[in-house]
Amino acid sequence: MAVQNVERREVKRLAALHDLRLLDTSPSESFDRITRMASHLFGLGIAAVSLTDLDRQWFKSRVGLDVESMPREGAPCAEVTANGSVLVIQDIARHPGYCDTPLASSGARFYAGAPLLTRDGLAIGALCVVGSTPRTFTNAETVMLRDMAAMVMAQVELQHAFGRIDPMSGLPNRTQCLDDLNDLVRTEARSSQRLVVVVDLASPNEVDHATRVIGANFLDDLVKEAADVLRSILGPTRSAYMLGASQIAFLAPSGVVEAEYLHHLAKMLGAIRQNASSRFVTTVSLGVARFDIGLTDPLDVLRFAHCAAQDARKTEGKVSLYSSEQDTLYRRRFDLINAFGQALDEPDQLTLVFQPRIALATGICVGAEALLRWTHSTLGAVSPAEFIPLIERMTLAKSMTMWVLNAALEQLAAWQVSDRDLVMAVNVSAGNLNEPDFAERVIALLQYHDVPAGRLELEITESAIMEDAGRALEQLRKLSEAGIRLAIDDFGTGHSSLSYLQILPIDTVKIDRAFIAHCTEGGKQRSLVETMTKLSHDLGFQVVAEGIETQAIADLLLEIGCDEGQGYLFGRPMARDAFERWFDGADVVYNTLAA
Repeated sequence: MAVQNVERREVKRLAALHDLRLLDTSPSESFDRITRMASHLFGLGIAAVSLTDLDRQWFKSRVGLDVESMPREGAPCAEVTANGSVLVIQDIARHPGYCDTPLASSGARFYAGAPLLTRDGLAIGALCVVGSTPRTFTNAETVMLRDMAAMVMAQVELQHAFGRIDPMSGLPNRTQCLDDLNDLVRTEARSSQRLVVVVDLASPNEVDHATRVIGANFLDDLVKEAADVLRSILGPTRSAYMLGASQIAFLAPSGVVEAEYLHHLAKMLGAIRQNASSRFVTTVSLGVARFDIGLTDPLDVLRFAHCAAQDARKTEGKVSLYSSEQDTLYRRRFDLINAFGQALDEPDQLTLVFQPRIALATGICVGAEALLRWTHSTLGAVSPAEFIPLIERMTLAKSMTMWVLNAALEQLAAWQVSDRDLVMAVNVSAGNLNEPDFAERVIALLQYHDVPAGRLELEITESAIMEDAGRALEQLRKLSEAGIRLAIDDFGTGHSSLSYLQILPIDTVKIDRAFIAHCTEGGKQRSLVETMTKLSHDLGFQVVAEGIETQAIADLLLEIGCDEGQGYLFGRPMARDAFERWFDGADVVYNTLAA
């Protein structure tokens, strides 16, 4: 893992270096002035701005050197770049790592180098000084060399100042915003508080839909109009910054009263909307974040305000103050998504549990639903109600379902060998039904594990089917034609229409626990379950009731004509060994309960 991190950082470092477009460019007096100063101040004959490329050290500026580059291997500047810290070699001839290098062969005896660090902390090279005799290097000289390396990077940024203005809005860009947030500590008291505001001109979906209909000029016009309004409101002494394609930021004046300023922002929001030619197809929101000058990282400042702008979209006024509680929630979700990807590759984190399904007329266990459980090394047991809805919205949904299917079919094959005759139910998400090869991969897994297709039942919610009914129907037909059983899960809670219900190639309807839990409490509740059962039977479907917790409910469902049931009355979700022990004594257990 450490090696991979180093490799990823090197890729980022090289990308940052190449983005600066300094390599193989003409000499520049602005850099040469710094290297001449370094040579003079330290009394050394050689000084250079050395950029660490993939396999070479290329000198953007040099004093006392006749070559434009040298191999990266064996170059002290490469070590400075790798470590991101100052390197001093008092006597190269006596240094075990450099005594046999080309630098030593050239007659150099002393070296000192300080890293050239980007704003993201990536070292692109070094400012180095080299002498022909051994010497020491004082702490004061080390500080001076670091300062001069910072001067080199300031010059690099100055040369790229044209890249700090957004060409569309004419506003300073995100890089300039970060600099200005950093520099506040020079003019205002450290730890004093300010407010930053992010104006989100349109949601990603709105941008996508409007661009498809109107064209790319839609966003250009939206940005120009908003920039003009903000310039007028903020005046010539305050700046707005273009953060991204549709986000603009600015600082609130010092000393504003938070509640009053939020009211002022609501009026500003109205002015932006009023002047927007696309006000009927976009929704502007404002996010506000409080931060401590000199203490809060500028990147976090902008992230906080961005989060608040997204939260504002859910409010009526479309203006929201940053909430650390909401941020904690979103960060946990993000951490869970990242951690789950790793869990798929670490078999000890993910396991299946199995909940029995009972034929109500006989009390015999005829099937089991495979349910995923996740225990993380540091997060502990993560509730499936928390992580499954997150993963189902991500590309990881495909891998998650395949993991569960593979593990479930492997277990089902083992149960076949031990004469445990069961149908295994596995949940499928909307994302799975959108995969063009989903049916083929499920069929391939059945063949791999040598499990009859009729022993697998895939459970799909009504909402998942209706998300893209045409594509879902195509996949379901392929699965059904292969002999795989299909069930509508949580029936009654979704929004499917009867017209789709009659054409879906399903075998089973599972009535949601929300209806089952109260079916013995009154005539309406019973009638509703009875009607759903009769409708399903009339359409040729088997009916399974979820969430059966009392014998009274089980008896009523049997009277109504429900075919099968699952719930805590029969058994909670159990690990494999516990399920097998339960299954081997299931008739006794259920008959005892029935008595």
